[in-house]
Amino acid sequence: MYSRIVCAIDGSELSTKALNHAFVLASRLGATLIAVNVTDPSVVMSPGAEMMMVDTSNVIAELDKAKREGARSVLADASAKASAAGINLETLHVPDLPAAEGILKGARDTGADLIVMGSHGRRGLGRLLLGSQAAEVLAHAEVPVLIIK
Repeated sequence: MYSRIVCAIDGSELSTKALNHAFVLASRLGATLIAVNVTDPSVVMSPGAEMMMVDTSNVIAELDKAKREGARSVLADASAKASAAGINLETLHVPDLPAAEGILKGARDTGADLIVMGSHGRRGLGRLLLGSQAAEVLAHAEVPVLIIK
């Protein structure tokens, strides 16, 4: 049925729950499982910037470095959990894209035929409505999406 499953993870409790569901699916289906972590582009905004010239390259470089390290940590944690569960897990960091766009890109680039993700990520504000990134993935995905809540 599904042979390549992408699971979007961000280190949140709900993405860990989604990853656990993906472990079970991949195991039962004999599917390849790919954990995808997406990090947003780094942007520095300063009110009144039109009045001054500021070199933000160092700030952006530090933000990008912190995001890479964060992604590496989240993916390493997922790999450790997969290994403990006897699951073979591939990992992918998609930098510099909004979450939904990065998840969709990761799914396309890996040839996924299913996307598994939490209903809300770190930015989830309410529990009654579907998170904006999950809604965006549902609206634009070319493959089925399993939303875990």
